[in-house]
Amino acid sequence: MNNFHKQNITKIKGDASFREFYRKKNHKFTSIIVKANKEKEKNLLIYDSINRILNKNKIFAPKLYIEKYNKNYIEIQDFGDKTFYRLLKKKNNKFIYFKKIIEILNQIQSIKDRKIKNFKNKNYTLPKYDKKVLIKEANLFCNWYTKKKLLRKDKIIFNREFKKIIKKLSLSLQLKNNVFVHRDFHVSNLMLIQKKIGVLDSQDALIGNKAYDLASLVDDVRFKTSYPLKKKIYNYYLKTNKRINQSKFKNDFEILSVLRNLKIIGIFTRLAIRDNKKNYQRLIPHAWELINLRVKHNKIFKDLLVLFEKFFKKQIV
Repeated sequence: MNNFHKQNITKIKGDASFREFYRKKNHKFTSIIVKANKEKEKNLLIYDSINRILNKNKIFAPKLYIEKYNKNYIEIQDFGDKTFYRLLKKKNNKFIYFKKIIEILNQIQSIKDRKIKNFKNKNYTLPKYDKKVLIKEANLFCNWYTKKKLLRKDKIIFNREFKKIIKKLSLSLQLKNNVFVHRDFHVSNLMLIQKKIGVLDSQDALIGNKAYDLASLVDDVRFKTSYPLKKKIYNYYLKTNKRINQSKFKNDFEILSVLRNLKIIGIFTRLAIRDNKKNYQRLIPHAWELINLRVKHNKIFKDLLVLFEKFFKKQIV
């Protein structure tokens, strides 16, 4: 950021992506500079495109102030630092806040826009979250985690079986891919802005399964919640979506929760090995707890459970 060194700019905490974030102060006005030397199309151009769709639908997402795409950065609205993660850590009656979050989720899922003009004045169309993408993501578990944890012979056997099971699970999903999916919808990406909720980190949004974002929220690897609270949030969502086929939704919610947390274990291992971001590894035991929570009580996961009990006995408790 050497071209900013004379201005009042401070680096702020980043995330698991290749982006860097800076807060820029100009008297009382602040903004955020998002810098991306890698994957800049996704992290800058697509990120702003999704934010435009959200804002068009009256959902708070950071607005673009300046784009310097040729210099690998954009300047956007500053939502401050009151994440729901920080807020909920301090509060006892967490359910009140989760009810407000469910209202925003319902609003997001009612978005009908599938394309928008980006800041290059070209159309950006939201891709479909098809089964191939889902399978590829879950396979990050064996590409990185089993690679690190298992001996070569065991790894070959495990990966072969795992890939068959994941394919079968993804084919067992019953709902259509027909709603706006944020894809990282959890309390660390939701901000409190003057009694309203702001949404961050939306660059991975796709058109996908209605159960996915609820699974991200309820079985959140970063924020621990009790099983009774998980059930309460889940039931409140159903109460506000009366036309849902509940058995199909439950089927998909549990499959997507497990696939998502397998993907997360793979990603966090990759961050430690490839990118030297080791702090995410501390969240892996909780991801395993969330997988345990779902696979133990649903026959659809019988084969996966048998495989885990054979190769990951310590993690399946």
